[in-house]
This record gives sequence, C-alpha cells and structure tokens, in this order.
Amino acid sequence: QLLLVESGGGLVQLGGARRFSCTAPRTISSEFNTYSMGWYRQPPGKQRELVAKIDTNRNTNYADCVKGRLTIPRDSSRKTLTMQTNDQKPDDTAVYYCNASRAPRDSWGQGTQVTVSS
Repeated sequence: QLLLVESGGGLVQLGGARRFSCTAPRTISSEFNTYSMGWYRQPPGKQRELVAKIDTNRNTNYADCVKGRLTIPRDSSRKTLTMQTNDQKPDDTAVYYCNASRAPRDSWGQGTQVTVSS
C-alpha cells in the first residue's frame, strides 16, 4: 500500500477555483507510475463516489458532474496527483479522498474537507 498525503481542502467561494494535491512521499517514481490514481468524494450523508481518475497511460475518466470543470494531471517525478477544480458548486461540498489503485488492493488518503460557500 501507498501512503498518500492530501492537501488543498478548505472553504471555497461559489464559482471559485481550488487546487488539490496528493503525494506519495514514501515511494519512488517508478513505483508511483504503476498505480492508477484518482480522486473520490463523499458528500454529507451520501456514499463515496468517483470524481476523476487517471490510469498508468494517462487516460482519464471524469464524472459527468465535473466534466469541463476539473483536470487531474499526474507528475511522476514529484509522485503527485493534482486536481484543479473550477466553477465550484454547492454540490461539490464533500470530503475528497485520493486513491491509488493497483491489484490486489487500493490505497487511500486521509481525506480533505471542501465546503463551497456563497
């Protein structure tokens, strides 16, 4: 399993932007490259859901609700997955989790709270 450390949560203005980072400090770049990476979120009172993911070939998959508002570049040299969000909406309020996936198990970050406020 990977240790994943997230940052970037907090209060965001409606329509604003936010940048999240997820790093894997205890791994090397070559190992980081073998994981598919992604961001999930858990809104209040709801189940965890996929936001976006990027595989080892840099193919991406975005939830319909964030398409056009979000990008998730990965930087192997820095062992970092970034999530840049724009035009934040009230439904974006959630705890956001970084995920690293490689069979047979997933690794998760501790989660970072984002609250979109008007």
